[in-house]
Amino acid sequence: MPRPLIAARWSTFVMYLVNGFGFGAWTTAIAPLKAELGLSSAQLSLALLSTTIGGIAALQPASHLIQKLGGTGRATYVMSFAWVLALAVLVLPPNLPLLMVTCAFFGATICLMDVAMNAHASRVEIEWGAAIMSSFHAGFSLGGLLGTGFGALMLMLHVPTHLLTVPASLVVAALSLVAVPYLGPGDTTKHESGPIFRLPEKSIALLAVILSLCFLSEGAMADWSGIYLTSLGETPARAAAGYAAFSATMVMGRLVGDLIVRRLGRTLVISAGAAFAAVGLVLATAFPVFWVIVGGFALVGAGLSNVVPCVFSAAAARASSPAAGIAEVSSAGAGGFLSGPPLIGAVAARHGMQAGIGVIAVAATLAALAATRLKGEAKA
Repeated sequence: MPRPLIAARWSTFVMYLVNGFGFGAWTTAIAPLKAELGLSSAQLSLALLSTTIGGIAALQPASHLIQKLGGTGRATYVMSFAWVLALAVLVLPPNLPLLMVTCAFFGATICLMDVAMNAHASRVEIEWGAAIMSSFHAGFSLGGLLGTGFGALMLMLHVPTHLLTVPASLVVAALSLVAVPYLGPGDTTKHESGPIFRLPEKSIALLAVILSLCFLSEGAMADWSGIYLTSLGETPARAAAGYAAFSATMVMGRLVGDLIVRRLGRTLVISAGAAFAAVGLVLATAFPVFWVIVGGFALVGAGLSNVVPCVFSAAAARASSPAAGIAEVSSAGAGGFLSGPPLIGAVAARHGMQAGIGVIAVAATLAALAATRLKGEAKA
């Protein structure tokens, strides 16, 4: 393999790693932030809804912006530092209105970063000539696990709530500075101009729906797993074990993901994975005991671990161009990722946290059912 391609692969892996690290650190800050500002579940869901609004607004010009910046590599570079800034200021606000502003900024930057990074990874995978998408997503999951641990450490060190994400943003910035020079240009293809917002192509529409449902589940796990455990009387540091278990099994699943896909095919991996996630969520809601919940969340991580890489690879193969396919399903996925947390918050405010977590189980079940209609279109 050419050295620049090897460097591009590992620097792209690092970008996934730091993305997961920052997001994991944010999840540990949610429960103490809720307590610090005296927010109800409904008020917290408003802040998370702002994340959704910011993200959806940013999704519309994402593909055009990637082209304007000169390709997926340059776009990933630029978006990574915008996201670092958003992470640093995320929990600084002293009240709900300002928190909604920083959450909107965070949502916009994380969506732009997500589209650019996945499109770039798809291009690197094509040039590599073998399935390596699961390894990139393992980087995100590993980063989430490390970020959760780092966030829990900040809590144990009694870092002030409004500064909880600042140390994580410094770590992300340092690692990004090391990685970005080696990303390479990625996909610099100039596509035909069209509307800034468009629906996914017909060939990947079902894949987009599945990804949206799975990302809804993943996003809700990130934001509400800790809240669920603290609502049952666990300390914030102990509650971090829920997302840590989710992230740990997701890492392990993705490390062997390419082998699993070659053995079973993408369709079975997607449908069975979503079904495992649904079972884990049912356990977590039906038996609200600490270790059962942590075990259920671990099953969710294992189930969802290879669904997302499979969907991305299938979309890249079936769309008019790999970058377009990745961008379109990423946009749908990011919409689900950002809409899940406020939806859970709204249900939790009205019916309790167990009902809120139950919504995630419904989403995972729908994803499993939708995957049965893929037939041969997503097989490896």
